[in-house]
Amino acid sequence: MSFQSPTYQLSGTHLVHGDRGPGTEVAPSVSVTSPFRIVSHGDPKGHGAMDPEKQIYSRYSQDVTSRVEQILSKVNHGYAVTYASGLAAVFSALVHFKPKRIAISRGYTGCHGAISTYTKGRFADTPIVGLDDEFQEGDLCWLESPLHPTGESRNIQYYADKIHAVGGKLLVDSTLGPPPLQYPFKWGADCVLHSGIKYFAGHSDLFCGILIVRTEDERKQLWHDRAHMGNIMGSMDSWLLIRSLRTMHLRVSRQSASGTELVQWLSRAIVPEGQEYDGIPGGVITKVWHSSLQETDGDGFDPSVQMEGGFNAYFSLLLSKEEYAEKLPHSLEHFHVPATSLGGVESLAQQYIRVDPKENPLLVSLSIGVEEVEDLKNDLRRALVEISKGI
Repeated sequence: MSFQSPTYQLSGTHLVHGDRGPGTEVAPSVSVTSPFRIVSHGDPKGHGAMDPEKQIYSRYSQDVTSRVEQILSKVNHGYAVTYASGLAAVFSALVHFKPKRIAISRGYTGCHGAISTYTKGRFADTPIVGLDDEFQEGDLCWLESPLHPTGESRNIQYYADKIHAVGGKLLVDSTLGPPPLQYPFKWGADCVLHSGIKYFAGHSDLFCGILIVRTEDERKQLWHDRAHMGNIMGSMDSWLLIRSLRTMHLRVSRQSASGTELVQWLSRAIVPEGQEYDGIPGGVITKVWHSSLQETDGDGFDPSVQMEGGFNAYFSLLLSKEEYAEKLPHSLEHFHVPATSLGGVESLAQQYIRVDPKENPLLVSLSIGVEEVEDLKNDLRRALVEISKGI
């Protein structure tokens, strides 16, 4: 079954004006209050109303957080709820779906850790199965696409059809494929997860998690759970996120284009030792992973169709020696290292085994920012030459 609809665009108008509320402020103020004075007419429409006169307690809602969620709902074409961190959103999704089993394979190590913590707190066993295992009623399919740490795409519609056939639910972690790159609801997702610190924030200076669901009723359920779990995003982080959202359409498109150009360039440098490509010595890079390098598979899945707004700005290299993988991040000048995370305006590089001990020690992950792409090429070229010479 196809869920495809016309191509979406990430609207700069929605990002800039999608939270317009009462008052005369152009940029919202940061509120540090915990309680609000309850007005005489109460709050008959619920605590989540945007009107600041109807706020009651900041663990329920506050003006700046409500404004963020208005924007996020519009640009994700659903109903968004924000959380104190990405992993807080992960845990909240598990509480919401109450899965009998969880189907997950590979992906961000933090999600696996949160799932482990969730299952420890349950009296009944919650088995973990693989994405390629047979699904059962009550399963939650947890699909990350594009995937940490390789940046490869997975076929969302395939897994949506597979899990829905048995009455289960599909959650898509689309952190590496934010709008306008990918819209998982078009391909059958029931819930979309984002670590907001990455591309939505884009400046490496806040914590945020985001869940987007299809209906207002689901949003209300998530909101009530959040109110009693106490994992709402703070007002300062909410204010920083609004600031960041204003330029998201400019940042992400630039990062996507630069990342894809670098991937194509580096993939051509996979040549034998003794040769070179554009100044990059052969025998150093043995593989490049990225959704733009995936060919249409046997099921007809073409990542460029799913990634309708451009490819992800995050990818990985496989180097020929562990020594190279250890040295490359520290030999770069325009990449912040060693730095965990991704999605910011600054490019980052990391030997990924430092994040996940189970990963290949030859693997280096790269997150591309908004620097000039030629400067990044020159930096990578110089560093690859240096490590090949033992400098």
